[in-house]
Amino acid sequence: MRATMKQNLIAGEWLDGVDAAPNLNPADLSDVIGEYAHASVEQVSDAVAAANAALPAWANASPQLRSDILEAVASEIFACKEEIGTILAREEGKTLAEAIGETARAAQIFRFFAGEAIRVAGDAIASVRPDVDVDVVREPVGVVGMITPWNFPIAIPAWKIAPALAYGNTVVFKPADLTPGSAHVLTEILHKAGIPAGVFNLVMGRGSVVGQAIVDHPGVDAITFTGSVPVGRKMAMDAARGMKKLQMEMGGKNPMVIMDDADMDIAVSTVLNGAFFSTGQRCTASSRIIVQAGIHDAFVDQLSREMQALTVGNPLDAATQIGPVVSENQLNGNLGYVDLARNEGADVIGGDRLNRDTEGFFQAPALFVGATNQMRSSREEIFGPCASIIKVADFDEALSVSNDTEFGLSSGICTSNLKYAREFKRKSQAGMVMVNLPTAGVDYHVPFGGRKGSSYGSREQGRYAAEFYTTVKTAYSFAG
Repeated sequence: MRATMKQNLIAGEWLDGVDAAPNLNPADLSDVIGEYAHASVEQVSDAVAAANAALPAWANASPQLRSDILEAVASEIFACKEEIGTILAREEGKTLAEAIGETARAAQIFRFFAGEAIRVAGDAIASVRPDVDVDVVREPVGVVGMITPWNFPIAIPAWKIAPALAYGNTVVFKPADLTPGSAHVLTEILHKAGIPAGVFNLVMGRGSVVGQAIVDHPGVDAITFTGSVPVGRKMAMDAARGMKKLQMEMGGKNPMVIMDDADMDIAVSTVLNGAFFSTGQRCTASSRIIVQAGIHDAFVDQLSREMQALTVGNPLDAATQIGPVVSENQLNGNLGYVDLARNEGADVIGGDRLNRDTEGFFQAPALFVGATNQMRSSREEIFGPCASIIKVADFDEALSVSNDTEFGLSSGICTSNLKYAREFKRKSQAGMVMVNLPTAGVDYHVPFGGRKGSSYGSREQGRYAAEFYTTVKTAYSFAG
């Protein structure tokens, strides 16, 4: 039986594309979530034209209208979180509990920005000249192109779409080709909530075609992207040629420092969560575990035992703690890094491909013990359930190794020493720093983003999102 065709949404109309692709469950390749239409370059252009046509009315609409629509979206996501979470788990592979949690997070984000829509503030500044008034206001940046990744297929779209709409922008949205299901459900909810035609447009398909068409289109004013470093670097050059505002979140090789004085149980549980939950497929995952010598052997012993006891399996099974890798290409890449780490001289624990009752992309979590920070496996982002263990002598070496990376997204330290915690927070070269908490996992109302090669442009989430989704206008008036 042919799977249901899921269409693109352009100018308020559901439309077929030039072709379509099946959305497969990485835990069970016989499970087809649906057939999803791929938009053409011409359809991307139609979507951009629709977004530009809808922009004046939406930008000047009552903030209460925008708030009400975002609140309706939040309420519907909350009401359907189990159903949506099941689709998410089937298409991406994270456990059902994680998927439902991500769905609830998306609802929280929409609810937060429903409030922000009616709290867009400006400034009245006294001029240095007599009888002159100065007002500073925020206005929408315009048509925003959005390109999102497969690892958080509803939360990351939510934290881009919600602020864009709250601040009066219109949207052309391309979700990841691997996980279009969650994005399509979110689009259906927005459509049902009464979003005006053209304000929000969904164009699905391959990044090299649909994503590139969005970046290249002269009618797009700003681009927000989450994805790989190579794609981000090319996008930066392309966007610069079009003088587009740009925001990018890219890779990470995040350090978690374990000091001798750390609580062992807290340290082990923090690393298990940060390195291996969500199958390690998080840009904020703990992939370099930097351990002080005095605790090293005992920590590795306990961590390896608890890691190997984790249950890898079908994400819809309540007993599963780690689901499959998202795709065969990603799994093959992970396995290549396991071999690389072994060839570089690390002792590898775990990391093998696993067979389960259904055909899928299952991998045992892996530790690379005895790694150094100079190994490629310790410097390149793997984006899978793999973590390097690097032994250091003291805090100063731990901090130095932690910062010795081209990335700077998230970092963490496990310690009971207030001085170490304070110094690490001050001197860690990362956009987000955690003390006795996993490097992965942030609140929805605070800024998200990194430094160095991890991020470009202003922060996402919370009130800091206004920096990207609005532009500042300074207005003078003479009262004399």
